[in-house]
Amino acid sequence: MNTAVKIASFYWQGFRSMKTGRTLWLIIVIKLIIIFGFLKLVFYPDLLNSKFDSDAQRAAYVLDNITVSADTEYKESKP
Repeated sequence: MNTAVKIASFYWQGFRSMKTGRTLWLIIVIKLIIIFGFLKLVFYPDLLNSKFDSDAQRAAYVLDNITVSADTEYKESKP
């Protein structure tokens, strides 16, 4: 336990004393929030809300698609 406290203290003291590093970390965090927020809006639309009206319909659709076996998928994809 003493080693973990020393390591935590080492990092805490290092982050406390840096000035430029704080600014850089802040910029990194802001960029990540913007990037992932943009990705979620553009590439991951909410398809279930647009296709179905009720939670029961959404649940049935997800259950049907999750429980499809690999053999069934292979047979369906063959011409």
